[in-house]
Amino acid sequence: MDIQWFPGHMAKTRRQIKEDLKLVDIVIEVLDARIPASSRNPDVNVITGGKPRLIILNKSDLADPVLTGSWEGFFLKTGLPAAAVDSLSGRGVKLVPGLIKRLIAKKMAELASSGRRPRPARCMVVGIPNVGKSYFINKLAGRGVTKTEDKPGITRGRQWIRVAGALDLMDTPGILWPKFEDAAVSFRLAVTGAIKEDVYDLHDAAGHLLKWLSENYPHALRDRYKITGELPAVAEEMLEAVGNRRGFLTPGGKVDTLKAAQVVLKEFRSGRLGRFTMEAPENFKV
Repeated sequence: MDIQWFPGHMAKTRRQIKEDLKLVDIVIEVLDARIPASSRNPDVNVITGGKPRLIILNKSDLADPVLTGSWEGFFLKTGLPAAAVDSLSGRGVKLVPGLIKRLIAKKMAELASSGRRPRPARCMVVGIPNVGKSYFINKLAGRGVTKTEDKPGITRGRQWIRVAGALDLMDTPGILWPKFEDAAVSFRLAVTGAIKEDVYDLHDAAGHLLKWLSENYPHALRDRYKITGELPAVAEEMLEAVGNRRGFLTPGGKVDTLKAAQVVLKEFRSGRLGRFTMEAPENFKV
């Protein structure tokens, strides 16, 4: 899938983040636990400089728990502590303040030894669109301080949020990178909801997703859509099978495969199809 999406405001946000780094002690990088590698902006190391960094594997409730544990270990081995979080239920969020304090303990000790008064730890929260940064911040703050919606591009400007436990968080808009070189990354970003739906073909995305699921989690398709026997090998036939089982028929009696595609994507993103992780750590480098 050849998908590209880099609105003008993202270039501006990238410049603003680099400028604001001098204001913070630590960078909190929020990733989608279903696609920890693909949801990492490859420019993040350059953008954030040498600031201490904490990895948040968000939406862990939608991901394979075994692979999420593997990703936590993978990041820790590379010197980046990671925490699996579900920002809707709050699971894992309470661990975050302690991780932050450990990461910046040396910096705070240096400030104290120089006679500076204690102050909250200043954290910048970064990540790609729709990875759940605002939900994460709201849960950490214990109140609705940022606008949230289940689609990319909602946060457009930075803002500071004070969190109980001596934390100041800077929320930033989601940013992608100017060009997706790998079609597999484009596919994963599209089906998990990181890219606006009006820049790619939903029918094509759902077809690719069904093919991936049939190769990796065939039981999930059979269980959810009550498909018996051999799963169709062709994406279009799979969409027709799903549409038939759900009764998505046009007045002429044909299967409405676009409606089937919309349902498949929605149920994948919401977790109704199951918990899936689309990439394993052994295939990637930090």
